[in-house]
Amino acid sequence: MNRKRPIILAIVGDSAAGKSTLANGLVRLLGEDRVTVICTDDYHKYDRKERAELGITALHPDCNYLDVMQLHMERLHYGQPILKPVYDHDSGTLTRPEYIVPKEFVIVEGLLGFSSPVLEQFYDVKVFLDPPEDLRAVWKLKRDTAKRGYTIEEVKAEMKKREPDTQAYIRPQRKRADIVVRFHPDECVEPEQAGPNLNVQLVLRPTIPHPDLTYLVDGTHQPSTDIQLRLGRDEGRPVDFLEIAGNVRADNATKLENTIWQHLPDLRPMRDDEFGDYQDRMEVKHSHPLALAQLLITYHLLRKYSNISEIPMARPVAALSRLQATPLAGSLSSCPPQSHKSR
Repeated sequence: MNRKRPIILAIVGDSAAGKSTLANGLVRLLGEDRVTVICTDDYHKYDRKERAELGITALHPDCNYLDVMQLHMERLHYGQPILKPVYDHDSGTLTRPEYIVPKEFVIVEGLLGFSSPVLEQFYDVKVFLDPPEDLRAVWKLKRDTAKRGYTIEEVKAEMKKREPDTQAYIRPQRKRADIVVRFHPDECVEPEQAGPNLNVQLVLRPTIPHPDLTYLVDGTHQPSTDIQLRLGRDEGRPVDFLEIAGNVRADNATKLENTIWQHLPDLRPMRDDEFGDYQDRMEVKHSHPLALAQLLITYHLLRKYSNISEIPMARPVAALSRLQATPLAGSLSSCPPQSHKSR
């Protein structure tokens, strides 16, 4: 039997790829009262000091309680509460766990969000953030020196140390995503000089149905150079590429926004300056391509929500696998009853 359950979005990407920035805009679009945000980095086994002593990075599966994460994602999928661990990114310490009751929408963001088939099955939409490495390095330097107390030399050393694990465990998750989001500057712009006018390329895979954007290619309007839709292949599979220039004209951006809004009758239309914001050190800036990317992902979440009665529950694989590994039923049935004295 089907029943209402939360719609779960997973946002995965390397450190400082923009996961929280993307998620913040989705919360504004959907409404804080309807969204629960979970960070899978809270499932670290070790704090920052212990990782340094052990010589392990936060990206390595052995540094994370992936089995507990799977159980919690399963519970959230079924609309059940969890007692979530909490990792303080500012201090690098593990703190008091948090009791979480899922709302209508759950956004799961972090490093290893769909690193296993078990995790993958509990999400309705999967997004991977894939900025160029030199741009991500600039973002990480800015964030970690401004907010987390690192020196530039410490951040660079940490990125070098983490690169093998990024290659082994983070980037392979890209192939599991329904949508790949890649913000990037023009070729002639150095990453350090990249401002709010970043371009965005959205890889739209046919694993989920995307909104009808054929007006971009049907010949009924003047072809645009700042918003383009084209067919192509990504990792050997056919996909649509939606490309939005950082300096997109306001009228072209508005037309694409209106096309997406038409598919969202239950959502109050917002001006694009009400979302699409990001933090650049201490300054808040706005990006039209970011706003459009957030709006497109919101479309997918609301579409899933409106069709929830047609979506079956995933099998409880995470819980069952643990039961199969520990044959409790057999051991209990074979144990003789104990007297009060033996207790």
